[in-house]
Amino acid sequence: MFLLDKSVSVTHQLRKIGNMRPVELAIRRLYRDMDAVLEETGAPSGGQIVLTYEKMPEERYRILISERQLHIFAGDELGFVYALLRISEVYLGVKPFWFWNDQRFEKKAFIEIPLGELYAPEYRVRFRGWFVNDEVLLSHWDAGVSSSYPWEMAFEALLRLGGNTVIPGTDHNSKIYADLASDMGLWITHHHAEPLGAEMFARAYPELEPSFRKYPELFRKLWKEGIDRQKNRKVIWNLGFRGQGDCPFWEADPEYDTPEKRGVLISAVLREQYEMVKQADPDAVCCTNLYGEVMELYRQGVLSIPEDVILIWADNGYGKMVSRRQGNHNPRIPALPETASADQNHGTYYHVSFYDLQAANHMTLLPNSMEFVERELEQAYACGIRQLWLINCSNVKPHVYALDFVADLWKKEPMHASEHREAYVKNYYGKDALLVQKRSRCISDYAESTARFGGHEDERAGEQFSNYLTRHFIHAWMKNGLEAPCEELFWCVPEDCLSKQIRWYEKTCGESQERFEKLLRGCEDAAADSVLWEDSILLQVRMHAECLRGAVIFCKAYDQAAKGNYIEAFFLLGQAADHYEAADAAMRLREHDKWKNFYANDCLTDIKETAYLLRVLMSYVRVIGDGPDFYLWQREVTYSPEDKRVVLLTNLENHMTDAALYEQMKHMR
Repeated sequence: MFLLDKSVSVTHQLRKIGNMRPVELAIRRLYRDMDAVLEETGAPSGGQIVLTYEKMPEERYRILISERQLHIFAGDELGFVYALLRISEVYLGVKPFWFWNDQRFEKKAFIEIPLGELYAPEYRVRFRGWFVNDEVLLSHWDAGVSSSYPWEMAFEALLRLGGNTVIPGTDHNSKIYADLASDMGLWITHHHAEPLGAEMFARAYPELEPSFRKYPELFRKLWKEGIDRQKNRKVIWNLGFRGQGDCPFWEADPEYDTPEKRGVLISAVLREQYEMVKQADPDAVCCTNLYGEVMELYRQGVLSIPEDVILIWADNGYGKMVSRRQGNHNPRIPALPETASADQNHGTYYHVSFYDLQAANHMTLLPNSMEFVERELEQAYACGIRQLWLINCSNVKPHVYALDFVADLWKKEPMHASEHREAYVKNYYGKDALLVQKRSRCISDYAESTARFGGHEDERAGEQFSNYLTRHFIHAWMKNGLEAPCEELFWCVPEDCLSKQIRWYEKTCGESQERFEKLLRGCEDAAADSVLWEDSILLQVRMHAECLRGAVIFCKAYDQAAKGNYIEAFFLLGQAADHYEAADAAMRLREHDKWKNFYANDCLTDIKETAYLLRVLMSYVRVIGDGPDFYLWQREVTYSPEDKRVVLLTNLENHMTDAALYEQMKHMR
């Protein structure tokens, strides 16, 4: 036996690997884990963990265990990083999401490790990574340590899952945290709207029109600066040309009014970027995204892409390998290579979180099941998508279950979804057999509870649906009245008047609400005083239930307004706002310990904004129904029956605010 106790030290004499920084940080991480798990003893073992270079394939390692040594052999920095993390997980019991799932450690004097050998696991995907995207929670939260600490913990979790690639944030963040990710041993790649990781033209030259046709040399200058800034890192260079934001460039340059013109320009830019990168590093790895409108151009045959560039196929944000919906445009073009071959150069950009201002999930779990995800990614793998899996992980914490599952799929021998679900529940929520069964069932029922907004299997809604649609309806109601349809919602409900759209919304949300109410009761029964369960699955189910309650009541308020019963509409809008505020309060209630203010910057789904706008609509309804003198509702609500009809003086007190009037109405009911 090898005794692992706090006296064990890590030694090395590594000279042949290129970058020692990731190894140094991994050693420091192992000491931290030992401090968390092991306690001081009076009889130190004096054992050693020895790191020795040995020529072997990238990321591979072997660990030889003798009585006095854990001897790690590897040929590159990631090999040593993974080996040290393996020791941490297998022997110290530190799980991949220990930080994100608040793992508690029971102190031990020592751990007995049997003699023998351990070998690196095999992965069936070459580059395995995350895109830390829409990261508005992470970027405004420091876990009580520092602004960079949550990012370090995200990169560490990725490494523990066998990941090796990351887009370290969006826009400014990607540049701020690239050094940290690189120092930890990760490959860096780029947002599809930020080719080569270069500065955006519109930011570098705000006074100029962002047109490659007009200013090609300025674009080239930015690309070269991006290459020079990153040339000492491990980089998967993203080639491409979109607009100055997450949109096509031709929206700002109408000259490119045909697919052929757009394809010619993008092809020329890709070739030029490719040659610039290869000139700096002949062995450079390059990729390009067939995303959104670019995929349509590729399918139309108007794009020319160098052969050794990884083609990245994206899902639609809901886990289905088809092109994404943009506004009311939803072509659902298959996003898979047409022929399958093990040596094809394909990758995927896949979402377990998505932000589309329509119906996706940003703060809650993917609305589709892991069985569905498994089918999609296995089909993608069978079609040759094996070089790069880049998963949109958003703010990590709300999505750890799905992230854990997808990471299992990039292993050589992955588990099926049902097997993984049970293993995940045991790993993080406890091994009590009855509770494992209840909790696994709750997670399985989650996707079945989500709102179904279309006829395709993937068209299930995240929490954005019950927030963005409510806000769209509020806008349409206040801008165009009670009848004109909300054209922005034709993607899901192409009806010719607002009332029909509202009817569909009420039915869709109401059916989902019933399912989530039942699931909420099941999740509460399965909680059993588990803080983590309350922080994760139970919280997200409660958020859905509250938002759906609010959406349904909003629809009932519309009905009353359409009938001219404005005072009842006013009251129902207040009730709807209360439910959205309850969803926001449920999130904020789970901000204990290091999670203080984690949800404070919910600015994308922004549940509290939905509540605010409902209260704005209350004021609008009151102006119509109680104006122009604004005393009738106050008399109706606050005066005794015998005084309501006697109007010698219109009112005897100051006019009540909307909030005060609503509170008084609640007390009366």
